[in-house]
Amino acid sequence: MKVNKNLIARIWKEADLKPHRLERYMASNDPQFEEKAAAIIGVYLNPPQNAAVFCVDEKSAIQALDRLDRRLPLSPGRAEKHGFEYYRHGTLSLYAALNPQTGEVLGQTAPRHTSQEFVAFLEEVVGTQPVDREVHVILDNFATHKTELVKSFLAQHPTVQLHFTPTYSSWLNQVESWFSKLQRDVIDRGIFTSVADLKRKILRYIRLYQKAAKPFQWKYSDVRKRIPAW
Repeated sequence: MKVNKNLIARIWKEADLKPHRLERYMASNDPQFEEKAAAIIGVYLNPPQNAAVFCVDEKSAIQALDRLDRRLPLSPGRAEKHGFEYYRHGTLSLYAALNPQTGEVLGQTAPRHTSQEFVAFLEEVVGTQPVDREVHVILDNFATHKTELVKSFLAQHPTVQLHFTPTYSSWLNQVESWFSKLQRDVIDRGIFTSVADLKRKILRYIRLYQKAAKPFQWKYSDVRKRIPAW
């Protein structure tokens, strides 16, 4: 028996089924996932008194793509179009620190993604706070965050404490939400004539973002009973 394709489409629509769509996920294999997640959420919800909290990460290898054909703007019934061909001028990395209590972002670009660049950015972040203030930094488990250079930095800054997300769980770091916004607002549709142009547009975006910055409405359930009090 044949079934009309329009009937199938109507049934799918009524049931809100979209079998053509595919979403991927990465499950954490960290045996201490709940404990580590609860500790980080505890820093979000109950930070130590008078302490500063920053969500820090890097967005590496951002490409400065220059479209060879002009962009066609959207119009009724037609999506915006980019030419297929492009010229790749180079890449840069962006280090960012999000204050989860205010939503403000500190940003610094770098030509490379190294431990030296990471520590230099940590120095800048910590330098925004009074010398005796505790600074809590939330990070993922990337190798450049755990080098001897980082350990030396921590020895020189005893008021700084690092909190690492569980394995494959960098989404617990709120700066990832901001990186997603940057990707949508600037990079996906961007046309960059050089690496310098890419840097200028990213830093301009950060300056404009600061004017209306606000905390993310972010939540994670099932760990409320295990959130530590400082």
